[in-house]
Amino acid sequence: MEITRINKFISIVEKFYRENKRGMPWRSDTNAYYVVVSEIMLQQTQVHRVTSKFDSWIKRFPNWHALATASTKDVLEEWSGLGYNRRALFLKRIAEAITDNGKTKGVLPNTIDELTKLPGIGPNTAGSILAFAFNVPRPFIETNIRSVYIHHFFAEIEKVEGKKACKKIDDKEIFPLVEKSLTLVTKKGFFKDNTREWYWALMDYGSFLKKNLPNPSRQSAHHVKQKAFKGSNRELRSKILKLIMKQASTREMVEKQLKKESYKCTRGRIGTNLDALVREGFIMSNINVYRII
Repeated sequence: MEITRINKFISIVEKFYRENKRGMPWRSDTNAYYVVVSEIMLQQTQVHRVTSKFDSWIKRFPNWHALATASTKDVLEEWSGLGYNRRALFLKRIAEAITDNGKTKGVLPNTIDELTKLPGIGPNTAGSILAFAFNVPRPFIETNIRSVYIHHFFAEIEKVEGKKACKKIDDKEIFPLVEKSLTLVTKKGFFKDNTREWYWALMDYGSFLKKNLPNPSRQSAHHVKQKAFKGSNRELRSKILKLIMKQASTREMVEKQLKKESYKCTRGRIGTNLDALVREGFIMSNINVYRII
């Protein structure tokens, strides 16, 4: 009965994908570098924002070597507008790791164990890289995939007519369904031996569901509502980085400029975030002067 239900589900996803397949630059060319750049960019960022930034990024840093040897300042400048700047550092550090700091051509690892040793790559991102760069049938879950499986297999506890569901769905309940459908779908039919195309279909369908229905992922135990950017440490860090990218600055200069911009913030918060940016490798401090590394 379960296999019958999964086969019906596969047919629904296939039909939708045939009629609504989305075109994206990292799909038309699935070389490993493009895949990793797109996967890191897509973390916590909508596709339409990534599409325009992806093209300009590739023009500026066309391969692992170009990214590994670029300055942190250039990388952060190109990343500007995507938010969560540590992802830009992750990409640069990945490039440095697989090229031995730009000395060799470098090859991206193609196993979960090796991929998850790289900065910013967890098991699910590693699974997506294996699928899209190497066509390896590895089960993984991301937000759109999660939405599809919750909608089709846990509909009875989705939020309905404003009422709260009594149970949140854990990924441990979804994973076996992802695994089973992947096994079935890549053996025959439209997605035979084509893992990446199956996952593209799931993601496109999940995006459609979230735009046209109450977001199924809200019923996930892993759903986290994004905190407001305004007034957050993320906003403050972004402002501090932009100031220091323009010119090396002392803490007093940063405080003075933020005050000039009418940005309300205590000296303590500024100091805490400057220290954090140093620890994380965005900036360096020399005799109380901060500059981009």
